[in-house]
Amino acid sequence: MILLPDVLSPAQAGKVCEGLAAAPFRDGRATAGDAAAPVKDNLQAHGDDPAVIALARQVRLALDAHPTMRRLARPARWSNLIFSRYGPGQQYGLHADNAGMSDEHGWPLRTDLSFTLFLSDPETYEGGALVIEDLAGERAFRPPAGAAVLYPTGRLHRVAPVTAGERLACVGWVQSQIRNADQREALYDLEQVRDTLPPGEGALRLDKTIGALLRMWAQD
Repeated sequence: MILLPDVLSPAQAGKVCEGLAAAPFRDGRATAGDAAAPVKDNLQAHGDDPAVIALARQVRLALDAHPTMRRLARPARWSNLIFSRYGPGQQYGLHADNAGMSDEHGWPLRTDLSFTLFLSDPETYEGGALVIEDLAGERAFRPPAGAAVLYPTGRLHRVAPVTAGERLACVGWVQSQIRNADQREALYDLEQVRDTLPPGEGALRLDKTIGALLRMWAQD
């Protein structure tokens, strides 16, 4: 689990919220799996609405440009992005996301990583934390507008009840070029080290090693 700060600026997140104010929404259970539907209580923007498609593209481009997303997730393919809205009393109970979905073109997608991009200023609503389980217990996230949380898709997680205001977020899934999580982390660590090296033979040899590992581990 990792927090990606400043995927969108607060002003950009505000513009997305303004766009969603005029968008059509429907019951979020329409996109939930059999196990998740009974615990899901939110609204989701219609994914086929032209304005929603444009907003999703804007968010997708911002996520794809974020350096940590590019280096750690190494997206090969993306799901359609979903905009969700929670009002007072709404929540999403404990669940795990599906291991397989569809990508933007309708082809099967292996869900390696999930993300939630927070769009609402946390000062404008109460509750609504993204709570993710790990071996140490639960971790709760209510970051500033424009920040995203990236986490392994298999983790159990929930959205705590919103008690006041409105919580808007964008959620989606990524199939990584590197299927194995340990390998993704090793490449990320190596690139972090690479950034600390001055130009020279040491940096070139590390670039060579990173390239070799990518060729060994990357999947079609």
